[in-house]
Formats: sequence, structure tokens, C-alpha cells
Amino acid sequence: MDGIHVALAPEVIMTLWGVPITNTLITSWVIIAVLGVIAFIMTRRIRLIPGKFQTVLEWIFEYIYDYIAETLESKTLATKFFPFLTTIFLFIFTANLLEFTPGIGSIGFFHVSEGVNEFFPLLRSVNTDLNVTLALAIISFVVIEITGFTVIGAWKYIGKFINFHSGFIGFAVGLVELIGELARLISLSFRLFGNIIAGEVLIIVATYFAPYLGPVPLMMFELFIGFLQAAIFALLTLFFIKLAITEAH
Repeated sequence: MDGIHVALAPEVIMTLWGVPITNTLITSWVIIAVLGVIAFIMTRRIRLIPGKFQTVLEWIFEYIYDYIAETLESKTLATKFFPFLTTIFLFIFTANLLEFTPGIGSIGFFHVSEGVNEFFPLLRSVNTDLNVTLALAIISFVVIEITGFTVIGAWKYIGKFINFHSGFIGFAVGLVELIGELARLISLSFRLFGNIIAGEVLIIVATYFAPYLGPVPLMMFELFIGFLQAAIFALLTLFFIKLAITEAH
């Protein structure tokens, strides 16, 4: 009987002009296509007098928009960041949802490497690839920093981290803030990656030892965790934007 095999690194399916195409990259294209199709269908069915389903969706989006506006204390900023934050949430949640779709991780091909016949899945859960979660964290980080520069001004924003006017204590506090700012890249990426890869490994182990009853409750729990992690990533990005546009006191 074969043992449990867990691969942390994504498998390279092919190379295109020297660029490796991994199974997580292919899955991310599938997610973008799915979200694009859903957006097209939803926008085609928008009515001036909404039905029940459209009313519920409008209420959800209105609640999210109002929450962003209340957090940032600006409807102008809320209008700018609402599409960005909801896109992050929808991408991460859809990726976590597709993790349990039939074919993800099970459809692929065998590849002989060093005399060992290895199975390479064609599609793999996106957030089990640290490159993906790190890319999402970098995007959020860049948006946060640019927002801080543009909203409160470059000198005031830099003054949060480099402060020579308040003595040694002020300089030390600014240095700690700078380290904390850079640490967000690690915290955002590893939090999402760690939770999703841990859930996937847990389901693999449960499937190996109890293939008929074990995975079902764990999958239901992981669906909730997938939603929670998507919400946490979007909310942390929102809160970091709020911190970025708040002047130092």
C-alpha cells in the first residue's frame, strides 16, 4: 500500500518561453475565468426593480461598502477600495471553495523522475502554493504603502518610521513600526498558506485512514475555514489601509 504523499511545492506542468507553468498557476487562471463568467452573468441579469436574489446581493454589498466607509471614515476612499477588497475576498474564497471540486488534485498524469513514477495533478488548490499567497500579500502591501503616501503625504508617512525629532525613544518606536510594516508580508502570506495547507493535509490523512466517513465533516469545516481565511485577509488589508492613512501622534 502506498503511503501518504504531501508536496509543498507546486508541480511544474510545462514551460512556456522558459517560464515554468505550475498546476497552481493553471488553477488560478481557472478561478479568474470562473469569476469572470459569474460577473458577466450577474451583470446581464441586473434589473431596475430587483428580484429577491438581487435584493439580497445588493444588501450584502451595501453592508460591506458601509463597513469599509465607516472603517476608513471616508466614502470617497470606500468607493476606491471596495472593488479591491471584494476582489481579494472573492478570489481567495473561490480558490478555497474549488479545493473540494472533483478533479482538483485527482486529474493529472504520471511522470518518471529518477526511476520513481510520480503523479502530477493538473490542477491544485491555489492557496497551498506559498508563491500565490506571497503574491497576494505583496499586492496588498504595495496598495497599503501607496495609499499611505498619497493620502497623508510622503513626508508624514515616512515620518511614522523614521523619526529624529522625538529622541531615542521616538526613533526606536519608528524602527519597530517599520519592522512591523515589513512583517505584514510574512504574516499575511504564511497565515493563509499555513491554514489551507494544514487543512488539506488533515483531509488527506483522514481519507487515508477513514476513506468513507472521515473526510466529510472535515471538508465542511474546511469550507468554513476557507471563508474565514478569505475574510481575514481582506479585513487585515482594510485595517492596514486604515493605519496607513492615520497620521502619527
